[in-house]
Amino acid sequence: MEMAMAADELKTVVNRLRRAQGQIAGVVRMIEEGRDCEEVITQLAAVSRALDKAGFAIIATGLQHCLADSDLAAGGDREQMRARLEKLFLSLA
Repeated sequence: MEMAMAADELKTVVNRLRRAQGQIAGVVRMIEEGRDCEEVITQLAAVSRALDKAGFAIIATGLQHCLADSDLAAGGDREQMRARLEKLFLSLA
């Protein structure tokens, strides 16, 4: 199934991933330079958080589109859709 993302949503996710890519390159340089372990771990944690945020943005968008499409077809209301989205999202966390 193909996931459609609005241009602004896509831009946000791509920017987060590019930022994480830069952070990963920085971590590699730090390791190659023999930098302090604590500094490397701190940067790795930052990379992990950046990837998590991008991943959850993708998941949330995909779930929202998926549920919106199914709710429109089934005639569901927005509150019901929100509750289903929240339940699905939390099941992935």
